[in-house]
Amino acid sequence: MAIKFCSFYNLTSSLVSKVKLQKKVLMSHAMSILFVLTILAFAPFCLCAINTGCYLYPQYYYHSCPKAQQIVKSIVAKAVAKETRMAASLLRLHFHDCFVKGCDGSILLDSSGKFLSEKRSNPNRNSARGFEVIDEIKSALEEECPQTVSCADILALAARDSTVLTGGPSWEVPLGRRDSRSASLSGSNNNIPAPNNTFQTILTKFKLKGLDIVDLVALSGSHTIGNSRCASFRQRLYNQSGNGQPDFTLDQSFAAQLRPGCPRSGGDQNLFVLDFVSPTKFDNSYFKNLIAFKGLLSSDQVLLTRSQASMELVKKYAENNELFLEQFSKSMIKMGNISPLTGSRGEIRKHCREVNA
Repeated sequence: MAIKFCSFYNLTSSLVSKVKLQKKVLMSHAMSILFVLTILAFAPFCLCAINTGCYLYPQYYYHSCPKAQQIVKSIVAKAVAKETRMAASLLRLHFHDCFVKGCDGSILLDSSGKFLSEKRSNPNRNSARGFEVIDEIKSALEEECPQTVSCADILALAARDSTVLTGGPSWEVPLGRRDSRSASLSGSNNNIPAPNNTFQTILTKFKLKGLDIVDLVALSGSHTIGNSRCASFRQRLYNQSGNGQPDFTLDQSFAAQLRPGCPRSGGDQNLFVLDFVSPTKFDNSYFKNLIAFKGLLSSDQVLLTRSQASMELVKKYAENNELFLEQFSKSMIKMGNISPLTGSRGEIRKHCREVNA
């Protein structure tokens, strides 16, 4: 009987061991699945081709520089409090960066012996600004966590924070971009949509960057804040089509208000608000202005007059502010994922104005 009891005990012990082993295997599988799901949770933020090694996600600096976003937000808030216009300037820097060589911080580089700065291009010369704010942010981040946060990511975060500070939407910014070692003056001259471009030219420039007509209209809504120079819209007041006549799509009473500050010659740098209704508030007034034919730039007004599809979007956003803000957030994330440098490509600059030695 003792022998039988012992055999039964051994058998029971063996079964218990097997059950414990199966539990360990199941636990191991569960942990593996949990790990994969955690990784996949970040995956939607990366919209880059697999062969680029790209992987952008909002938590990129959580461990390497946990105060990064707080530092950016603080300095941007201080700059915007000092000068409200700076919000639009910082937002614009991110646009003009991403449309040339991708979102790689190339717009921040000064000229060197190897390349000419994009700051000298027609869209940026005497127009792009906010570089000192980016310098201040970079300096603070280098003190907090040296050579960790890229200038390209600083631009993306500053654009989001500027939008929020003026009453616009917030979004989680996918991070992990690296900085370009070069700039492209020709790319800046040719790729950035210009105030006098036709609708089709503007749409083509967006499509070449992987953006569609919805992105075009929503992102144009950033003109709800900021200013434009007289030189950017003068032709609408006096000679839109080369026949000495003003733009017929511009409300003539509005044009009469603009002419004293924007004469036929001179006053190129005179500034005018892009949205005369709420120039410092990020809202859908921009689209309401277009419907009233009071868009300041030709590139704004053509969204209503040159495409049925874009006209419908303009009307929708004019009627529904929340819809506009929601789409703007989505389009900003999409634009921020234009050809970023990741992995071993590019570098993390010590100073945003120059490549590392």
